[in-house]
Amino acid sequence: MGLIAGAPKQFVSIGSEPVLRHTVRAFLAYPGIAQVQVVIHADDRDLYEVACGSLACTRLLPPVPGGDTRQASGLCGLEALVSAAPRRVLIHDAARPFVDAGLIDRVIMGLDRYDGAIPALPVADTLKRADAAGRITGTVDRNALWRAQTPQGFTFPAILAAHRAAASADRCDFTDDAALAEWHGLLVGIVEGSERNRKITTLEDLAMAEQDVTRGGATIEVPDVRVGQGFDVHRFAPGDHVWLGGVRIPHTRRLEGHSDADVALHALTDALLGAIGDGDIGQHFPPSDMRWKGAASKVFLADAARRVRDRGGRIGNVDLTILCEAPRIGPHREAMRSAIAEILAIDVERVGVKATTTEGLGFTGRREGIAAMATANVLMGRDGPQR
Repeated sequence: MGLIAGAPKQFVSIGSEPVLRHTVRAFLAYPGIAQVQVVIHADDRDLYEVACGSLACTRLLPPVPGGDTRQASGLCGLEALVSAAPRRVLIHDAARPFVDAGLIDRVIMGLDRYDGAIPALPVADTLKRADAAGRITGTVDRNALWRAQTPQGFTFPAILAAHRAAASADRCDFTDDAALAEWHGLLVGIVEGSERNRKITTLEDLAMAEQDVTRGGATIEVPDVRVGQGFDVHRFAPGDHVWLGGVRIPHTRRLEGHSDADVALHALTDALLGAIGDGDIGQHFPPSDMRWKGAASKVFLADAARRVRDRGGRIGNVDLTILCEAPRIGPHREAMRSAIAEILAIDVERVGVKATTTEGLGFTGRREGIAAMATANVLMGRDGPQR
């Protein structure tokens, strides 16, 4: 497919494929993105079908028509997502086809701390101020200046409210969504951008992008994914309930331990600590320390999640298997998933809880105790400069 004469830049081809196709495919390749919504000019539906019609994916929603300005089109895209009610949204320029997974990671992680997060690069060139005749009138201090890029990420309700407020106030002069968000009082932070994430605007940009693709330089950055595993065992003792997965379950006995002996949360804690190479639960919460006598194990799991975040990581998912003959886990599974999701501050869909017996074999089969195995998937990234 060659260049489409007279077509908007997002439909011009680089490396035999339209710019828009490169861009959309980059977001579809990112597993954490639930839906991709493209906003197009009402007259460009045929061009869109040529560019993206063959990208068969349920996560790619039908395109919606935009408005007369970039800002208006952004609002159209947000309104189209209202029924889906996403928690977060990324807004990206279609003409930036070289966005990669690492950049997306950084923006999403920035939303753990701000209402909005944008990738940006510090200004390296000396900046001059000039009058209408082209005469230099001064030099601009570049130390606090950044070149903003996309995708720009926001909590969905906040950016939707900001766009609606701007429309009601007849403000249509914002050059990007971050400026609009700042006007509305949202706290927007900066994360590290990418030199390759350039916007195709001129013929020179197109030529450079073509060279990039031809040389194979447009590959998606491989994310730094860590996997940790945890295993724990506690024996039964006289009692009337057990704590499992953060849920109190009536039972004929309790689990013995220095804390509340929640074997499931202990295994999950070790899985998270293992993913970031930060020791184990016994190292951070030794049973010799009386501060943890009878402590709720959610304290240990929350601390492990904090350690992940402090290292620039994000919990992708956790998966737990409980091995016991009794009590029955099934009736409490969803309560456990909800409790774990709340402790880790992740969506419940990222929490797996399973249970099995050992067919009467071993200590669990003899009903002497309960064992738990867990895995955790952590996506690491680097926080960029902040302000």
